[in-house]
Amino acid sequence: MNWNGIVAIWRFEMARFFRSIVQSIVSPVLSTSLYFVVFGAAIGSRIEEVEGVSYGAFIVPGLIMLTVLQQSIQNAGFGIYFPKFIGTIFEVLSAPLSAFEIVLGYVGAAATKSLMIGCIILGTSFFFVDITIQHPVWMIGFLVLTAVSFALLGFILGIWARSFEQLNLVPLLVVTPLVFLGGSFYSVTMLPPFWQTVSMFNPVLYLVSGFRWAFFGMADVPIAASLAAIVFFTGACLAVVWWMFRTGYRLKS
Repeated sequence: MNWNGIVAIWRFEMARFFRSIVQSIVSPVLSTSLYFVVFGAAIGSRIEEVEGVSYGAFIVPGLIMLTVLQQSIQNAGFGIYFPKFIGTIFEVLSAPLSAFEIVLGYVGAAATKSLMIGCIILGTSFFFVDITIQHPVWMIGFLVLTAVSFALLGFILGIWARSFEQLNLVPLLVVTPLVFLGGSFYSVTMLPPFWQTVSMFNPVLYLVSGFRWAFFGMADVPIAASLAAIVFFTGACLAVVWWMFRTGYRLKS
């Protein structure tokens, strides 16, 4: 294992992250604060509690998950797309690094960034609501698995994209709607029976539900199903990345 090469990629990506500190950290924190103000004040005044949890606290896991998903995809996607765009990807591919080591460097950096922002969002939430985390180890586990899996998805999108527009297409038109419709700001049990059934086909629901269970001990789906969903998604992304490197899909042309 070429740890020097992995750390070099990781440090390069982290340096780029800290060079744009306002865009990378301040912007997500401000956006999340606005969510607390808008949803907490406007909707929270009408929905005081959801299954015994105050609405302001109830939306915290969803807000963290929303931010972590977006940041993981964005950072990993841009991290691999930009070398393709300026032509330096061939230097990375010709370096004494295996495909696994390259992925580990880029995905590890993207996951680290999103985890940092997720922790900052969690800390920010304590200024707005009172939160008690019932299962902190599970909370960290779900957060890490989610960050890694969606960083892998972002890495795939970065290789697939031929333009910046394509790079943002899937996150904006697919991932973000799935997060909003995945129980981030409401419990699926509040929906009519038909829409409850439809929601079960939303993969993000299982992530949000498992993460919320780690906070409050309540979930819309069984915790085992949430774990199975995130493990399956991670495995599927790893399989796609392996295929891309094996065939050189949009990497060597």
